[in-house]
Amino acid sequence: MTGKTVVITGASSGIGAIAARQLARQGARVVPVGRSQNETFALARELGVEAFVADYARLDDVKALANQLLDTFPKIDVLAHNAGTMMGKRTITEDGHEYTLQVNYLAPFLLQHLLHDRLSTSKAHVVVTSSLAHWFGGIHLDDLNFDKRRYSTQAAYADSKLADLLFAREIASQSPQTGITAAAFHPGVVATRVGRDAAGVLSVSYNTSMGRAFMFNQEKGGGNLVAMLSHENQNGINGQYFSASLISNRLISNARSSKQARDIELGQNLWQRTESILGL
Repeated sequence: MTGKTVVITGASSGIGAIAARQLARQGARVVPVGRSQNETFALARELGVEAFVADYARLDDVKALANQLLDTFPKIDVLAHNAGTMMGKRTITEDGHEYTLQVNYLAPFLLQHLLHDRLSTSKAHVVVTSSLAHWFGGIHLDDLNFDKRRYSTQAAYADSKLADLLFAREIASQSPQTGITAAAFHPGVVATRVGRDAAGVLSVSYNTSMGRAFMFNQEKGGGNLVAMLSHENQNGINGQYFSASLISNRLISNARSSKQARDIELGQNLWQRTESILGL
């Protein structure tokens, strides 16, 4: 990774911050992006790099972030779409989208679009943090915002992570034309703050000592992200989904995914629907 420019979103804490530290030790030029100004700048000072702050709940922040990255880095070798969240109740952003969907999927999609030319000329590798939860998701192209369906934390999160997996696979399918490779992965059930705003069972899992006792620690989850970002054969894993074993935490390549996650036509339709939603 020596000399490679690696942009990591969701790097203010959790596995993103762990991965940033590990990759910096490997000689990468790490670019941490986070929502918390204090935490992101503290990490940047620790690593001796420049920090970038963006709140994915505001698409204007994503546009500003893209401009800053393009102005600063003539080449981007690796991009980690790692930022994520859960919401305990249905919340609509100022952009008019369901909060979890926007932060976990729409904002990364927009950033990918805005950085496309730079990523293409760099022959970049993209890693999307998905989740085992995608198995419980369903893509409803006419109701991504839960306007018609009953909202739940679990459903919104699972849907967004299924969208992330389809997103990664569609980037990979376009690789012959763009030169950009992509893979998605489940980092393991990691004790991070992603579920701090969750409700119900997920809140118990993420926000109690009993629930977190059954999760992997952040070092293991961050190590899995590093393994994805620094994989020695990025062309070879193009389009693949990796999943951390629930027992050993080892990453399994070509892991099983849900029927919808393997639906090529659905991935194409979701891509087109997303472009329409974002006005691209």
